[in-house]
Amino acid sequence: RSVHSLQTEVVKDALDDAGLSLSDVDGFATVGVGGFPATEMCEYLGIRPTWTDSSSAGGSSFEIYVHHAAAAIRAGLCGTVVIAYGSNQKSARSRRVGGGGMAAGPMMTGPNAQFEMPYGFMMPMSPYALAAKRHMHEFGTTPEQLAEVAVSARAWALKNPKAYRYEAGPLTIDDVLASDMQSDPLHKLDCCLVTDGGGAVVLTADDRARDLKKPPVGVLGTGEAHSHSNVSQMPDLTKTGSWDSSARAYAQAGLTPSDVDVALIYDSFTITTLLTLEGLGFCGRGEAGAFVEDGKTRPGGAFPLNTSGGGLSYCHPGMYGVFLLVEAVRQLRGECGERQVANAEVAIAHGTGGILSSHSTVLLGRS
Repeated sequence: RSVHSLQTEVVKDALDDAGLSLSDVDGFATVGVGGFPATEMCEYLGIRPTWTDSSSAGGSSFEIYVHHAAAAIRAGLCGTVVIAYGSNQKSARSRRVGGGGMAAGPMMTGPNAQFEMPYGFMMPMSPYALAAKRHMHEFGTTPEQLAEVAVSARAWALKNPKAYRYEAGPLTIDDVLASDMQSDPLHKLDCCLVTDGGGAVVLTADDRARDLKKPPVGVLGTGEAHSHSNVSQMPDLTKTGSWDSSARAYAQAGLTPSDVDVALIYDSFTITTLLTLEGLGFCGRGEAGAFVEDGKTRPGGAFPLNTSGGGLSYCHPGMYGVFLLVEAVRQLRGECGERQVANAEVAIAHGTGGILSSHSTVLLGRS
């Protein structure tokens, strides 16, 4: 199926979920479709919006769109925004887009690429492997702690009938460590899936949302941060922009990490999750390995994390950020069935794009 077809399906489903139609949409945001993504999809859908956004920041784009769309709605630039994504990455047999929405081939063309590509980087996993290796060196993080992230994600996926790995059975730490080494220290099962897929969310003003089909979920706080493009220019391999984006989101929402009931974190690689847990304030710097190793992020644990199965076991069609938002809304509405987190009132969705380059944090609350 084409990317346009996948996006059309999820846009219509999201609008139906809200009790709206295409004629209600006057704002649209998407990425990954042709040279003019939003314009192209709006033409395909037959809508003429007053506001669009095609900012391309990899997997964090969709949380960034929430940040931008909320501001646009408040400013009166539009009233109802659809944020959508679709990709046929797997069926098209393309490796052009990988973890964090980055190309998996030689894609670095900027002036700094000359310092990286001669060393045989596999994109995007090798830069993430550098970050993982540095985290191990500085803080004593172990391969087993990295593997626990994948094991936890699989445990959640077994409770999600839509997960790509729903019928694959449980995963063990030994399974992860026995899988093929991709870029030391990342094994195959430390890396996200390659799938087709699509997702969409609808944003509108609070007063209008109260009259729609489903109970609304409020946008409480948003923030974004961008630090580098090439990994050789990353200021610190063990500290990402999630520290800054989350600080802005928490401040806007008037919340702290202790207020969060369920966390949806981009998991292009297992190290992505560990670095982000620290950046979002759920543990101290260098402590994420120890934070996850006792199974607290698995079903039944004290810290529900990536309850859909994440990019590691649910799906990953090139960019995963929109699926974080979808799962956050479903959890806050109590629609997740066997994987439902009891009494979830506040969720955090954090997108990571590029090679730990761009970050956006969204705090959502049950109205």
